[in-house]
Amino acid sequence: MAIEIGKIRNVGVVGHGGVGKTSLVEAMLFAAGAVTRLGRVDDGSTTTDFDPDEIRRKISINTSVAYCDWKSHHVNLVDTPGYGDFIADARAGLRVVEAAVVIVDAVSGVQVQTEKVWKFATEYNLPRVVVVNRLDRERADFFRTFESLGKRLKGRLVALHVPIGEESAFRGFVDLVKMKAVTLSGNKPAEGEIPADLAARAKEYREKLVEAAAETDDDLLAKYLEEGSLGEPEMLKALRMGISEGKLMPVVCAAASKSIGVHGLLDLIVDSLPSPADRAEIAGTDLKTKQAATRTVDAKGPVTALVFKTLSDPHIGKLSLFRVMTGTLRADSTLFNPAHSARERMGHISWLQGKTQKNVEALGSGEIGVAQKLKETQTGDTLTEEAQPFELPKITFPEAAISFAIQPKTRGDEDKISNALARIAEEDPTVHYHFDPETKQLLVSGVGSLHVEMVVERMKRKYNVEVNLLPPRIPYKETVKGRAEGQGKYKKQTGGRGQYGDTWLRVEPLQRGGGFEFVDDIFGGAVPRNFIPSVEKGVRDCMKKGILAGYPVVDMKVTLYDGSYHDVDSSDMAFQIAASMGLQKVFMDARPILLEPIMNVEVTTPADHAGDVIGDLNSRRGRIVGMEPAGETAAVRAVAPMAEMLTYESSLRSMTGGRGGYSMEFSHYEEVPSFLAEKVIKEAKAEREKAEKH
Repeated sequence: MAIEIGKIRNVGVVGHGGVGKTSLVEAMLFAAGAVTRLGRVDDGSTTTDFDPDEIRRKISINTSVAYCDWKSHHVNLVDTPGYGDFIADARAGLRVVEAAVVIVDAVSGVQVQTEKVWKFATEYNLPRVVVVNRLDRERADFFRTFESLGKRLKGRLVALHVPIGEESAFRGFVDLVKMKAVTLSGNKPAEGEIPADLAARAKEYREKLVEAAAETDDDLLAKYLEEGSLGEPEMLKALRMGISEGKLMPVVCAAASKSIGVHGLLDLIVDSLPSPADRAEIAGTDLKTKQAATRTVDAKGPVTALVFKTLSDPHIGKLSLFRVMTGTLRADSTLFNPAHSARERMGHISWLQGKTQKNVEALGSGEIGVAQKLKETQTGDTLTEEAQPFELPKITFPEAAISFAIQPKTRGDEDKISNALARIAEEDPTVHYHFDPETKQLLVSGVGSLHVEMVVERMKRKYNVEVNLLPPRIPYKETVKGRAEGQGKYKKQTGGRGQYGDTWLRVEPLQRGGGFEFVDDIFGGAVPRNFIPSVEKGVRDCMKKGILAGYPVVDMKVTLYDGSYHDVDSSDMAFQIAASMGLQKVFMDARPILLEPIMNVEVTTPADHAGDVIGDLNSRRGRIVGMEPAGETAAVRAVAPMAEMLTYESSLRSMTGGRGGYSMEFSHYEEVPSFLAEKVIKEAKAEREKAEKH
């Protein structure tokens, strides 16, 4: 039986890495009786961190799902990673929930990824609850943290709690709606009178809360102005309305390790956060009309589901986590994937409790589940009914920011590498890989260096492929700035028939991006027509191998304007060799230069670090092309050489305290300054000599 849609709560648990998200999820599951043992991150026993890499590193890497029943409601908790290299999973997780629970550390306050997930939640227009966690830690300070929230996060943040006790003496909180002290008694919350030393502060924050609640509704505001207060039922109604409409963002106390605040958080999720029914309808594309359309969110309509995560189970195989947006999805039904024009048989469908699956017959609108072994479906795909096809907007993921060359430790493992990377990229859409024909390297790209390192570790652990990571070679190119001409002659006599080819070539530059142009300017049969293609092939082969430093030659016009031949000794190969010899000589007389790839770079940084970012980009031979302030952040746009940007990730992290981000894509080629070109040419020559010795 599908669950009644109004009884469902889908909540994304997000925040910076290491603030206790997974521990808080575990504490909620334990409090609700969904698990019988309280797992711990330190010993690798939590429900939602089950991947071996997560257990070993003690961090969340993948989004995972767990559920519990609370006050006759089905609560899905989507536990997301908080470290920058894996934050894309948080974006995907927030796509399938109605609200976000943002966890903030009581010692560190708002951190880099707190701001990022807050922006994701704003983008998806999600109501939010902020949990100030780890209030039992040394130097924990609720009020300092609350102040930092107001300064760095946009929204009307209001305290629902005031903590009782500090640091290791933290033992509970004052509920500002009920004006009662809440502490734990035998793992159960117990209400009591507010401690005398907190009465004044509780009253102060209660008045701020009542005022904020009253401002969510005109009638309540009128009553508040007339009577000076609101009752508990009115407060609860105002909170639900204010939170759902994004007018209020409540802040609560917690210490997940002691299960303090956990029961109250579950109450808040059920009582004040929206259900899938509150969304009313979803937007997408009607694939019959190719027009933008909406669908009503209910269990009786046509099925629409969104796949938000793909995992690989060592025993089962491919797992596709999905959210039913409309209709009722039944086991063994067949759905249509419009992204791949493929039919998918759903087979078994299940609820997920971390890695444990519980088979169900059907999942209704609003429910989250998992299907096994879908053949074509990838993360971000829609599953719909073929007779009534409808496609949801894709999930957008950040662009890869860093690339490494990947090299097998064992010869002959190239095919295994490609297969492993294909499987990993299926699980993680932010992993990209391709073979660069110019540098002859297989490149793997990711969000950050830790991300790529994790890809390598996963290749070894799951697919038994060991590789080395190397900095990528810069795909330099060669060209000329001047005009030159000269002869290339190949003459060889070995016994009987000899070899003879004679070419006169002229080279001159083309505009940047002009490629290659070959001109046949032979008159009078100086080079027979049947050998002209041989000359062009010799020229092309030589350009492909490079002349100055072994990089491809581009943006050059080569004219064959004279030559000679021998009736017996001339051949296709002789003219190829002659052309290659001639080009190598003439090229060096035509003021050869190296070209380097120039990248478009966009850096997002806190506004107070914009000057440092601009100065650093200038030091990397970059040119600033624009800066756009956006409140407390700034977007700096620049062009910079690829060779100068290979270590930019770590430099930006250091400059901005980890709060900056960047994207980079190829723009064009430019001449390498002569003092740098000499170094590149020298290194290329040394590399060739080393290769020849081996």
